[in-house]
Amino acid sequence: MSNYPHQNPSGAGYPYGAPPPSSQSYPSAPYGAPPPQGPPPPGQSSPYAPVASPYGAPSAPPNQSYGGYPPATYGSPFAALTPSAFPPGTDPSVISCFQMADQDGSGFIDDKELQRALSSYNQSFSLRTVHLLMYLFTNTNTRKIGPKEFTQVFYSLQSWRAIFERFDRDRSGKIDTNELREALLSLGFSVSPVVLELLVSKFDKSGGKNKAIEYDNFIECCLTVKGLTEKFKEKDTSFSGSATFTYESFMLTVLPFLIA
Repeated sequence: MSNYPHQNPSGAGYPYGAPPPSSQSYPSAPYGAPPPQGPPPPGQSSPYAPVASPYGAPSAPPNQSYGGYPPATYGSPFAALTPSAFPPGTDPSVISCFQMADQDGSGFIDDKELQRALSSYNQSFSLRTVHLLMYLFTNTNTRKIGPKEFTQVFYSLQSWRAIFERFDRDRSGKIDTNELREALLSLGFSVSPVVLELLVSKFDKSGGKNKAIEYDNFIECCLTVKGLTEKFKEKDTSFSGSATFTYESFMLTVLPFLIA
């Protein structure tokens, strides 16, 4: 990401599990399986190795992990955001960027301020994408974000930009269906061909005619897949690929992604 400061630690910010072996296109489980107990049998490599970091692995403040979300709760989606501070070792340019956006000195920035802050690093996102970022990194719909969450957003976007550029092999500014599949696999998500086609149709600005998505919509796609998978995984404690939701928890899981 042009003009970005130091990048995030290798492997940080990557969700659940690792991409399946290259010989396996679509595993039966929707997002992998729990790691097996003990070492793999002789001559057999473990399919649960950590996800490889994107090229240009970021470096972030020590003892920090970026890209993860706070534990989900099913209380009020408009619960107040707890004040936070910048993690130790945060790059000064990240701090400066936040402080410039926080014009009233409240310690929080709203959706439009975050949108402007990201645009200063050549990242133009729709308000919908900004709302998804804020929801997934704060677990509330208050549409405000503090220093800690801002830092997480900043470094996670840098990692996702590196992934997008890696799979945009023809440098067209877009990735097609196969490239999207590979990009999602690199993040640890193996989706079925049907789901993949739905994602491309949803996030292709041409309405599915071009069968390709641009960077800003790629971010929204990743946020949606990652967020829904993480929410589902919280209920799928046995890693079976099935989960039971009450009506209320289902609505509170899905609606934030629809109304962002």
